[in-house]
Amino acid sequence: MSGIIRTYKRDEDEVLHFREAWYDDEDQQFVINHGVVGHQSTTDETSVEDDSSVEGLMVAFAAQCEEDGYAEIPESDQFWVVAQIALKTKDGTERDRHLERKAKAALTGELAWRGLGIVDRSEIGNGHLNIFCLCPDVNKAVNAIKICVRGEDLDFTKLTVAAAPHGEPTAFKVKHSPKQGVGFTL
Repeated sequence: MSGIIRTYKRDEDEVLHFREAWYDDEDQQFVINHGVVGHQSTTDETSVEDDSSVEGLMVAFAAQCEEDGYAEIPESDQFWVVAQIALKTKDGTERDRHLERKAKAALTGELAWRGLGIVDRSEIGNGHLNIFCLCPDVNKAVNAIKICVRGEDLDFTKLTVAAAPHGEPTAFKVKHSPKQGVGFTL
């Protein structure tokens, strides 16, 4: 077992919570991150002196999550949320590639520390930078993306956000646009 374990649970009020764990081999720490989806999480770190104990920690974390009613949300039950930023050229420039790296890094952190999913990939083409995020909660992810783009000075006026169920990648519906009534194309 390696990588990250990411689990979710709805409480009695239908509020979605998350727990995730991973091993940070650079700092030799076992990290547990948890909280209410859409809110800044709490992180607990434990130093690990022997890398061989990581497997046991991951297994124990997974078992505790299962016991507490947390489970992974299959990709098929999540949503594609695309942050699209209009560019000045059709195929992008070196400046746009810098924007792509900056936006991906910012969105990765914004979503991850709030249990809102992952940045899956990005692409530049057809006059747009598209950043594809896989998210368990569309509305909270859209709000986080808008806050992140504003906070990182990524030109909020050029941002369109659309979402589609994971299994329907062509059924995007606009959730935010600088212009009313504008459609969405990748």
